[in-house]
Amino acid sequence: MDARLTTFTNAGLTFDVIDEGPLDGAPIVLLHGWPQTASEWSLLTPYLHEHGYRTIAPTQRGYSPGARPRGRYAYRMSALVGDTVALIEAVGEAVHLVGHDWGSAVAWSTAAARPDLVRTLTSISVPHPMAFLRTMLTTTQFFRTFYMVLFQVPWLPESLISKVFRAIDAPAHPDRRRRALAMSGMDAEQFDRVLHDIVASGALKYSLNWYRAMLIANPRRAFGKVTVPTTHVSSTRDLFMHPKNDTLTARYVLAPFTHESLDASHWIPEERPVELAALITARVAHFSER
Repeated sequence: MDARLTTFTNAGLTFDVIDEGPLDGAPIVLLHGWPQTASEWSLLTPYLHEHGYRTIAPTQRGYSPGARPRGRYAYRMSALVGDTVALIEAVGEAVHLVGHDWGSAVAWSTAAARPDLVRTLTSISVPHPMAFLRTMLTTTQFFRTFYMVLFQVPWLPESLISKVFRAIDAPAHPDRRRRALAMSGMDAEQFDRVLHDIVASGALKYSLNWYRAMLIANPRRAFGKVTVPTTHVSSTRDLFMHPKNDTLTARYVLAPFTHESLDASHWIPEERPVELAALITARVAHFSER
């Protein structure tokens, strides 16, 4: 590929892409989580570019203005994997795949279903889907992510979230904003980005369909064991993930596997970009030496 990707298409949808770094560098595809867009990687990517890597960060289905189909079925995991496959094919070669939060779930499923397109995998915060399911049944994980159940209700969650964000942002109530930031683990810049990119842009109601499609059946291979070199990165202060996820994840990787833990909340790419970049490049470099 000798030109930048600004968009790519799949299934009649058009996705925005942030493509940066050396064009001749090994490509690293970065999949964002909820409630964020490709901009969540802005603090991380300069450190990957310094090491000679090209970074390609799509704004995913439901978030990109040109990729907002209606109905939860359009957001099943196989469709999300299909978007990632289309992006990698547009890149023109196998990539090093990195995902955070929901992006991590898509990255796991892509690596399991299409290992021919994935050189290495780095998952951030969210473990292998089967590890997560087992942890839901055997630990307090269900209560940590009970909001996923609430998000199944149509219309109401997006209405309430929009009202809450706007109420928190009201200039007359700075204390609300401070309390909300403390509870979420976000800083002011992250909060403003969510308010602008997700709530104000109209992406919120579409992004919630990722949760509403969770129970739709998907091909078994999308949740199979991964056969590419993998690093899983968790954090010590993640309110949403139980530590048992990390130990169980190793069982679903049939390749060199490393688990690393950073002192951070759930928002690792923003809080620990230097350390995270070092872990990503270590995984990529180790693969290159094999």
